[in-house]
Amino acid sequence: MNGIGTNTALVKSQPLVRTHESKWAKWGLTLLAFGFLGLFLLLPLAAIFSEGLKKGWSAYWTALKEPEAISAIKLTLLVAAIAVPANLVFGIVASWAIAKFEFRGKQILITLIDLPFSVSPVISGLIFVLIFGLQGYLGPWLREHDIKIIFAVPGIVLATVFITFPFIARELIPLMESQGRDEEEAALSLGANGWQTFFLVTLPNIKWGLLYGVILCNARAMGEFGAVSVVSGHIRGMTNTLPLHVEILYNEYQFVAAFAVASLLALLALATLALKKILEWKVRSESEARP
Repeated sequence: MNGIGTNTALVKSQPLVRTHESKWAKWGLTLLAFGFLGLFLLLPLAAIFSEGLKKGWSAYWTALKEPEAISAIKLTLLVAAIAVPANLVFGIVASWAIAKFEFRGKQILITLIDLPFSVSPVISGLIFVLIFGLQGYLGPWLREHDIKIIFAVPGIVLATVFITFPFIARELIPLMESQGRDEEEAALSLGANGWQTFFLVTLPNIKWGLLYGVILCNARAMGEFGAVSVVSGHIRGMTNTLPLHVEILYNEYQFVAAFAVASLLALLALATLALKKILEWKVRSESEARP
């Protein structure tokens, strides 16, 4: 015991030695990181706007005011307006159930939520074609009842909902698990019902994480290409979203118009990044203000 105490005292009495990285290493790694970002992020972003404005603002606005472009914008907004609220409800319900309760099949539900992250969007679209297509499992029944899903707006919505439904749930599950169930149980013990507990206790605690998940979900819904490309049919003015419209313009060598429309998606990405930073700042400010 005396030897152990002596060794411990010697270790404590020795001065701490700080490791100093070489300035060349520090600046080299910093420049490498900025160079990587510039090459793979800033340069393509600048190229989109420069190519879109290559023939001036007149050609830029003309490309955005074309009937097919306007139709693609409206369809993209419509799909996002349906998919995001649907995933909002699912994300809250699923995360509340997983974080607050123990039940049989919980791990299976968590695995299914992560499924769109592990499956290619193209494969997801093919699955919907296999189910709802004319030659699919439900195709004959849908044809008899004059219900069209594939190569129509419902198919695009279904594919987008499937691709984007993990985003909100995956933001809320760890947040709710870290908060525990003490506040909800206290509210219930004081006489609050389930809805009052949710709106007065649970929702205020998850509001920033919820908004963060909604922003990411909306950005992915508007920018989804793979699954939507499979189920849309590429019908001009009807089933083309913004990413599909960009592809068609580019394949037809209408480069200025393609980059002009693509700049809208780039602006969406920048707006998403800005909102993300604002939410992170709000969360950090609230955490620092708490005693």
